[in-house]
Amino acid sequence: MSLTASTDSAPRITYSAVLGSPHVARLLGGTLTGRLPNAMAPVAILLWTLAADGGIAFGGLLSALFGLASALSQPVKGRLMDRYGQTAVHLPTALLNSSLLIALPVAAPYGGPTLATTMVVAAGLTAVPLEAGMRALWPSVLPDPRLRHAALALDTGTQGLLYIVGPLVAAALASVHSPALALAVTAVLGLAGTLVVATAPPSRCWQPAPTTVGGAPARRLASGELLALFVSLTGIGFALGALNVWAVAMADQHGRDILSGLLPAAFSTGSFLGGLVYGRRTWPGSTARQLLAGIVAFLAGWLPLLAHPGPGAATVAVVLPGAFLTVVVACAYQVTDALTPAGRTSESYAWLILSIGIGQAVGTALAGRLADHVLAVAALPAAGAAFALTVLLLARPGRAVARNGWHRHEHA
Repeated sequence: MSLTASTDSAPRITYSAVLGSPHVARLLGGTLTGRLPNAMAPVAILLWTLAADGGIAFGGLLSALFGLASALSQPVKGRLMDRYGQTAVHLPTALLNSSLLIALPVAAPYGGPTLATTMVVAAGLTAVPLEAGMRALWPSVLPDPRLRHAALALDTGTQGLLYIVGPLVAAALASVHSPALALAVTAVLGLAGTLVVATAPPSRCWQPAPTTVGGAPARRLASGELLALFVSLTGIGFALGALNVWAVAMADQHGRDILSGLLPAAFSTGSFLGGLVYGRRTWPGSTARQLLAGIVAFLAGWLPLLAHPGPGAATVAVVLPGAFLTVVVACAYQVTDALTPAGRTSESYAWLILSIGIGQAVGTALAGRLADHVLAVAALPAAGAAFALTVLLLARPGRAVARNGWHRHEHA
């Protein structure tokens, strides 16, 4: 059975029906609030370092270390959730993460760069894995696959908004009061959002599926098809990382600083709107085929940048690849679910998140080296998308999905 199979008699999906379902609005709101530190903390850390005369180079290093530590620790925290449940992971990590962010401007000056670096890395390692946890909750919260499809699209589409709102809030707090306040508010928001999620019945009661079948251990997590999917997603992350540097290069070339924020914001807006459209209805074909189609459209959306458009045209152009990002990520989660053995769902989602994060870091680094060559940087997002498409065409994970059958959650 195709995950996205629909019937003419099925009622139209509405977001009011999704948000009106028990616990959905609470879990979505809490997850978005609790994940704001992912977007706020790097900016707040950088601004605090500058205010403490640490220099922009050291501040950039600390921000990068926070993001890298958070990404690299995702699979470990996902594995712990699969083994001990969400509450046992969410609450301790939230308390540690918030305490470290609040203590950073107080304690770090006495310990110098070494203590500051240690605290920032520890804060990244203890970032709460709310995204993977939320994706694991959807099957139990919304047993209807059609509503779950809409919820996943809404969840994925709103991610981009975090990276518009978060940096703006952190910068505003640092400007109006101090970077220390920005760090404190970041910590409070992260802890508050996590508490909202962790105390919700679906999260408190969530238990992973048994990791044994008939007394035999579950198959290993990293099947060839799943590994290929994760490798392909590094290309998607690569495109996102290159986008941010390209936006800065465009701003520098045209002497308009606002472009460095406006272009990513337009892309994120496209992602949000694309998610709303995608989640409103079911679509023909298997989800594996939708994933391939989404990456093709994502690649096509970047091609106009090769013509080196001006600021206005570029701002409009990036909306198109943004609109298909949500389709790609939402479908990737569903294919991951179908290829993951029972009892390893959170860990598998965490590897997906890490794959995109690694690609984003590589894309940012390479684009940074080429920042003086705007045309070359403009081609990097399309190159990342082309890499993702090539890997998937060679691996064809849809064959494994069809062979193994859809994951147990699709029949819940």
